[in-house]
Amino acid sequence: MDAPDIVVLREGTEGLSMASYAERLRERLPDHTVALARTPADERDLVPQARVVTGISLGEDLLARADQLELFACVFAGTDHLPSATFREQGVTVTNAGGIHAPGIAEQAIGNMLVFARDLHEGWRRKQRNEWRHFQSHEFTDSTVTVVGLGSIGQEIITRLEGFDVDTIGVRYTPSKGGPTDEVIGFDEAEIHNAFARSDYVVLACPLNDLTRDLVGEAELATLPPSAVVINVARGGVVDTDALVSALQSNAIRGAALDVTEPEPLPADHPLWDLENCLITPHTGGHTPKHWDRLAAIVASNVRTLETAGEDSASEATAGKQSGEGPEFENVVVRPDPS
Repeated sequence: MDAPDIVVLREGTEGLSMASYAERLRERLPDHTVALARTPADERDLVPQARVVTGISLGEDLLARADQLELFACVFAGTDHLPSATFREQGVTVTNAGGIHAPGIAEQAIGNMLVFARDLHEGWRRKQRNEWRHFQSHEFTDSTVTVVGLGSIGQEIITRLEGFDVDTIGVRYTPSKGGPTDEVIGFDEAEIHNAFARSDYVVLACPLNDLTRDLVGEAELATLPPSAVVINVARGGVVDTDALVSALQSNAIRGAALDVTEPEPLPADHPLWDLENCLITPHTGGHTPKHWDRLAAIVASNVRTLETAGEDSASEATAGKQSGEGPEFENVVVRPDPS
């Protein structure tokens, strides 16, 4: 077999077939050879030959043998599991899947808010008991929704909130940039507490880092009104789980909807499972039939950019020039060391 242009690693994500991903890449890049490494032996054989590799991760041992590698396209949005320093030193650009999950996650966040607004989960419980008995619900209209994180997911959530006649507060690292919400604040503790005190719904859609770990803890949960609902579509570690359990058990807040937990997977004997005011989904917010289509579009675009950059570099070398500027890839998270 000739050296492949692109190698798709064998380990899948979110229960989706990597074979389907490879097929989507072939459809978008019909003039390229896309090889699916189905076994560890395939990976050891194919990766050292390829300029582009895509998958969940590439270990140090295999990366050390990838002499031709120029681009690693991670199929996750988060890349903290990757050996970023080694990629940088070896001159490999790393991109991620940021943004492809945003539509599905935004729809799930909106759905969870509407469930709590209309108490649909109580209706489902009564249906299971064959019980025709009225219950009180609420209105979503005129609610205040605070969205923590105004990246691709946060912005998709805000877009979908536009027709609901709610007030919105956005939390971002640089509030001076503004945003699509009615109000934009930073991560200052006093500002966070002020926003939470006015919020009916808090949607967590931020990355997990030193600033956001345990962002919603005992003090923040105590600041929320008793009618408030916390919706976490970010990472489990953004919320102090023990503090959340306590707040839910004591009805200090109305409820929570969790697509992510800490720990994850959530153990079968964890108290969160038994709380009727806590909705749980097993990290499925980003699942969508369009997953591979969206990712393949990004990767295909970056492959074209890589090739155009190579042609430009060759032309500059012939002319005795060098721009010193790297190609403009989409979703870059690691750039090669300029040296």
